[in-house]
Formats: sequence, structure tokens, C-alpha cells
Amino acid sequence: MTIQYERPVSHAAYWARRLALLSCVLFIAVVLSHRFGPLTTPHFLALAGFAAAMAGVAVLLATTGLARLWHVGARGGKAALAALLFALLPLGVTGAAAYAYFYKPALYDVTTDTVSPPPWLAEPSAAQDWLPRLGTVTPRDREVQLDAYPGLSGRRYEGALDRVYQGVRKVATAYGITVTAEGGLDNILTDLEDLVIDPKKVTQGAEALGDVPIPEARPLETPLIPPVGGAGDVLLQGEWRSPVFGFRFDVVIRLREEAETSLVDMRAASRYGPHDLGIGASLVEGYLKALDAELLGIAGD
Repeated sequence: MTIQYERPVSHAAYWARRLALLSCVLFIAVVLSHRFGPLTTPHFLALAGFAAAMAGVAVLLATTGLARLWHVGARGGKAALAALLFALLPLGVTGAAAYAYFYKPALYDVTTDTVSPPPWLAEPSAAQDWLPRLGTVTPRDREVQLDAYPGLSGRRYEGALDRVYQGVRKVATAYGITVTAEGGLDNILTDLEDLVIDPKKVTQGAEALGDVPIPEARPLETPLIPPVGGAGDVLLQGEWRSPVFGFRFDVVIRLREEAETSLVDMRAASRYGPHDLGIGASLVEGYLKALDAELLGIAGD
């Protein structure tokens, strides 16, 4: 009498594959909707966390399926391995984000000038939903930034303010920063004092030529002092989104002329949440390095 052995089936392995595939598809859809669609960051984080939780359950089921395969030779080994591969994307990204959350300083606003940071032309605001944070940055936050990012500092260039301004705008466009507001642009225009007519010289010329009408000085329609910042500051405010996941950051760049040099400072703040996962500091450092390359040859110490 022939006995036919029938292998048992691990239903956990097959359910793991279905659940892991669903979590992977959901995670990709959520990332694309956040990067290119209308999905806001709080909703993105909630849905991405749900996808990661589904992937975690799938890993547990896949582990059960592999254990059954090892002990009793149950079918489902390929399904369990596929589940582990599908779960790798949501769990890997979530693990990297969790590492940055716990090992990076809890900051959402960083700047190259912690004593007098560049001011906002328009104060950023967004509905935080379930991501509450303090409304203001405290001096303690600036101390934490100095300890975490000691090399985050401004740049000084031995060039005219208008030349540096052109480089700042060019690098901002190349770096993906969309400038939404500017202030103090009068400080980079041609020196208006050279265009003012000297009344004494005009009077002498009129006496020599006869009764020639003397033109009167016309009042300036645009004030020379910007509404926000110092009297000699040029401010550019813009928006930036991270390349892969599309996290939104508000950025302000300040140009200041000091002793025949131009000083550039930068500030970046995450629009949502109390933690920027270190992205803000990377943004500032990357932009300033690109600006150094653009203005190569006029950079000072």
C-alpha cells in the first residue's frame, strides 16, 4: 500500500504576502500624493505609519510561515520571502525616519545666525493638525542647534551686494527654492546720490545760460529702508520641498553689506511638526556650498 505524503500549507505565509504587497502599494501611493499631490504632511505621516504597521504585521506572519517551513515543510516559503521583500520599503523608510527622530536634535527652525536670525518677511503658518509645536523658537533651541551643528555659519564674500544678490537668486533657482517675497531691494540699486542734482551747480549754470528753468528734485516713491530687517539688509523669502518625499520648508536669506564685503545668512524652518529630522541643516549647508561654488573667487574668510 503506497502512502502519499501531502505537505501542509502555511496560510500565514500567503496572508503575509498579501498584506505586505498592500502596505507597499499604499506607501508608494501616499509618497506620490504627498510629493506631487494635495496630501499634507500630517496626513502623509499618519498614512505612512499605518502602511508601516501593516508591513510589520506581514513580517510577523512571514516569520511564522518560514518557521512552519523549517519544522514541518509547510508550503509558503516563496510567499514568505516575497512578503519580506515587499515590507522592506515601508519599514526601511520608517526605520530611517525613526533613527533621525531620536538621534537628531528636536529642532524645526535652524539658522546660520543664532544671535540675530534673519526675520521673516511673511510669518509662515500652516494647520498642524496632530503635530503640535511651540509657536516661537526659544534661546534654548538655538543653544541646542549650536551643539548639534557647530559648523552651520554664514558666508562672507568680497564682492558688491548686487553681484552676490545675483548669485543668491541663481543658486536658489537651481536648488529648487521658489522665492515668494523680497525686501530691501533698494539697497542693491545704483547709488542714488550720484543722480541728485547739486542746486549750486544748477544755479551757476542758469546764470551763465540765462533764464533757464531749474529742474526740481523729485521725491522718491520707494523708501530706501526695507520694511523688515536692518536698514542695509536685503531679504529673500521662499519655499523649498525635499526631492524625494516633498517635505515643505520655509526659507529666508539675508544679504548684508559690511566693510566692503557682503554677508549672507540663511534660515530654514519645517512647515509642519516639531522636528525636521535634520533636513533643515542639510538644506542650509547644501545651499551655502552651492553658493560658494557659484561665487568662487570672491569668498572671504
